[in-house]
Amino acid sequence: MSEQLQAIRGMNDVLPSEIGAWQHFESCTRELLASYGYEEIRVPVVERTELFKRAIGEHTDVVGKEMYTFTDRGGDSLTLRPEATAGIVRALISNGMLRGARHKLWCLGPMFRHETPQAGRYRQFWQVDVEAVGCAGPDVDAELIALGARLWQRLGITGLKLEINSLGTPDSRRAYRAHLSDYLRGHESRLDADSQRRLGTNPLRILDSKNPEMQELIRGAPELTEHLDVESRDHFQTLCAMLREVGVSFQINPRLVRGLDYYNRTVFEWITQSTGAQNAVCSGGRYDGLISQLGGDGTPAIGFAMGVERLVTLLTAAGKAPPPPRPDVFVVVSGEQSAAKALKLIEGLRTQRPRLRIELSFGGGNFKAQFRRADKSGAPLALIVGEDELARGVVAMKPLREQSGQTECPVGDLAPAVDAALALLAHPGGAPAG
Repeated sequence: MSEQLQAIRGMNDVLPSEIGAWQHFESCTRELLASYGYEEIRVPVVERTELFKRAIGEHTDVVGKEMYTFTDRGGDSLTLRPEATAGIVRALISNGMLRGARHKLWCLGPMFRHETPQAGRYRQFWQVDVEAVGCAGPDVDAELIALGARLWQRLGITGLKLEINSLGTPDSRRAYRAHLSDYLRGHESRLDADSQRRLGTNPLRILDSKNPEMQELIRGAPELTEHLDVESRDHFQTLCAMLREVGVSFQINPRLVRGLDYYNRTVFEWITQSTGAQNAVCSGGRYDGLISQLGGDGTPAIGFAMGVERLVTLLTAAGKAPPPPRPDVFVVVSGEQSAAKALKLIEGLRTQRPRLRIELSFGGGNFKAQFRRADKSGAPLALIVGEDELARGVVAMKPLREQSGQTECPVGDLAPAVDAALALLAHPGGAPAG
């Protein structure tokens, strides 16, 4: 007997019992983004490896340890996308969409990183990516963060905390990096193995260490906000004032640096304590130099990514996920000769009432078995299509959640009769209002 096939570790199925929460999240997100003027873009799951090396940074953990990279039959090095921003920027450049234009874009899809799977962290994970391209001021930063706050409100997710920081310009960050490196080298014996590795490549990432034994050392490190250039400091102070003006609460976290090299000035994270160690559910920031770094015209930009799995978990835990959909009508078929005519009849009903959810009982079976299926489906109304009914030109209707008896209607009046029966079942005791 062959071994049973299993899903790849860290790559999970989303089952029908779970999909309703995902669809509700996606629907709310689509509607809100449209209301803010964001347009959907879809970019490939696979890009040239060089794109991510140039965009994210060769010394980052993502590029150095986590990417799924392979050589295709043509000899090109390709990578499953670990994040979406680089691909969206590549699309803007390669399709000639910049040239001073402004864009508000979003996309939804799977990303891939070879990390250690744990609660809230997977090797294939879904993200919503939101980007505002062409605006340099803090006003777009504030609106993007306010958009996130509004989404949590619409979804009914509470308890998220916003942390923000400014990384300044590349020049001011280089100056800070030198100060930080000097401090860390003075305490090198206290660094864990991961931090010792980062010290020579990306010392700012040491500030993001989750190792409890490193926290005292990190608290004593010089703060990036003390080394900001004047323009970045003004930008950050204006952003903070705007967030206060629109009622978005936040906490300045001088240790927030983000894991990708392309960020500058504003960075932010929405975090929760409800999903274990992986507590960031939405992260982003400004990346004013990335487009020119990838060969496009120098263009300011800011964006964020939301982890769908983590937010769906919070949505479900808050009891805000919708119940599984149920059919409006379940069709019971009696007699072998009735099946084809019943299918034709129900397809006609679907044509007349395309919004009705109709489930047809396939595979035959006696009345008792079919009514068990009907009851399990959750439908409020059953239609009975049998040889006797068809011979008389009628369809029987039986409420499944009420004690009222069975009725009949002419085949030609089926659509309005179903409408009336469903309306009565939805408003027992009287006609529906309005």
